[in-house]
Amino acid sequence: MRNSIDIINDILRLRGVISDEDINEFLSDKPKKTYDPFLLHDMKAGVDLLLSEIEKGNRICIYGDYDADGVTSVSIMLKGLSYLTDNLFYYIPSRFEEGYGLNSDAIDAIKERGANLIITVDCGCVSYKEVEHAKEIGLKVIVTDHHTINDVIADCIVINPKHPKSQYPYRQLAGCGVAFKLLQALQRTAGLPKSMLNEVLDLVAIGTVGDIVELRDENRTLVKYGLNLLNTRRSDAIKCLAEATSIGEIESENIAFGIVPRINAAGRIHHAADAVELFIAKNPADISAGVANLVEYNERRKKLQEDAYEKCKKMISGDETFIMLNVEGIHEGIAGIVAGKIKEYYNRSAVIVTKTGDGFLKGTGRSIDTIDLYDLLSKSADLFEKFGGHKGACGFLIKEENFEQLKSNTLFNVDKLIAENSAIFDKVLNFDMVLSPDDVNVDLVMALKKLEPFGEGNPAPVFCIKDAVIKQTSFMGDKQNHARFVIYANGEYADGVLFGKAQDYHDLLFNNSSVNVIGSLMHQVWRGRHQVKFRVEEIELCR
Repeated sequence: MRNSIDIINDILRLRGVISDEDINEFLSDKPKKTYDPFLLHDMKAGVDLLLSEIEKGNRICIYGDYDADGVTSVSIMLKGLSYLTDNLFYYIPSRFEEGYGLNSDAIDAIKERGANLIITVDCGCVSYKEVEHAKEIGLKVIVTDHHTINDVIADCIVINPKHPKSQYPYRQLAGCGVAFKLLQALQRTAGLPKSMLNEVLDLVAIGTVGDIVELRDENRTLVKYGLNLLNTRRSDAIKCLAEATSIGEIESENIAFGIVPRINAAGRIHHAADAVELFIAKNPADISAGVANLVEYNERRKKLQEDAYEKCKKMISGDETFIMLNVEGIHEGIAGIVAGKIKEYYNRSAVIVTKTGDGFLKGTGRSIDTIDLYDLLSKSADLFEKFGGHKGACGFLIKEENFEQLKSNTLFNVDKLIAENSAIFDKVLNFDMVLSPDDVNVDLVMALKKLEPFGEGNPAPVFCIKDAVIKQTSFMGDKQNHARFVIYANGEYADGVLFGKAQDYHDLLFNNSSVNVIGSLMHQVWRGRHQVKFRVEEIELCR
């Protein structure tokens, strides 16, 4: 049995956290890795313009995106700026009628509502034409964003850690992180109480986890302090939302799988403004009603998602090298989630397109790690009306008559990738470290908690017990798709459990073969007694 602290330090070194100083910072309950907001390009100009507009009594509109990062970013800015002015309103475009980012019709509507200044959050850095339109009708614009700039940058104040001129030490902030840095700069310049910053760290944590940016460096600092706030001085809105979703202690995992889906459901099913209204509400009745709406939207989302997933599976043979489906009747708000589920199930990149009703198709795709979806689809850029995304996910708008050509082009280019790499669809069982059964104990489980919060860039550690034999298997559940057993290796044993896939491994669970088991540690407390099990995700026959 190895020392749990040695195991933790080895995991960190494997992940590039090498020096004692960096290890101590990573494990600290009160990390200090944060940077001067004025290192962000255009930050001083943005603060000066914003304070000038507030001093003049001019009206300000916060313009955001309809996902969890956008919703929290809008809420953060509204709460922070309320310390300086009440001449504020916000605008989030409809996913269905307007789509992502700035659009000229929205800008006209904002002007009609009396705005003098638009502050974007989580969008806007490449909205050159839209910003020009805003300026033409007399609006000033400050863009805060975090997306990669691969296009013509907007000609206005642009605060983005990925700005070509940015000297900011850390580039991976979420949109809500950039909004928070603007508030930091405002707080310092205007001499506002630091409590204004502490009050929004909970939303920073939720938005950062929700946007699946890496939980390293400054993001880790922001999320750690935000989680502390979520669990010690929980706002009424978060308290009510957590209770409605049976969440006790809030961790990054139940933010990702409990809170964020309900925020996103508002924008997918109805309108993201419903989520913003919840986070800025003060009246208990409004909070209760807001939470009920988000829960109900999420239930509708799950049902639509389940129906759409089953509909898509009937269209798939299983022999595809790339899955591209034109599906009637799928709710646009859940197409991306369904594409992700198909990608996971078939281990193939997947694109789903739905009709917009005006001769166009809107597409959304998710990709396996070995295929760069953005690069692949960009080879057909001339077919798109709109196109954007990154390696793992893309979205586009295309004329209906161009769809078959897009499909043909894509399959041709995937065949070329296969010719270059015949193992492109092979699943690789990755793990952090080999453990012995004796290592599966309470000491290690408690030490692993120091590595939290887990998420992108800092996943929960995955371990392998090699050359093991599985014994004493018993199935659980109505469909017998869960199992518990004992893992034997080198004269030692550990309790094991397998959820959801027990029948997939039926033979290996019973034939006393030598296997490698890959999984994580699961900790339960029952009547004061600690139980640690090895939660198996994959089993492979030893070769």
